[in-house]
Amino acid sequence: MTVKGTRITVELNGTVILDGDIADGRDNGTLDHKDHPGLKRTTGHIGFLGHGSVVKFRNIRIKDLTAEAPKAEGKKKKK
Repeated sequence: MTVKGTRITVELNGTVILDGDIADGRDNGTLDHKDHPGLKRTTGHIGFLGHGSVVKFRNIRIKDLTAEAPKAEGKKKKK
């Protein structure tokens, strides 16, 4: 799963299964015309859910893409 701003992409076993922007639903209303307060949040928890089926996950990692990239090692300043 990659989240950049309001754009969410979900990849499963190398295949993109979701690629969308929640800003459209937040700004123009959702397809079900119901209130979804979570669309207005900018921080919070990530939930992995199934639709009535058993769901299992493994090897989940979270990486902050806004953090600075680590500096390359091996390059030292000359005195």
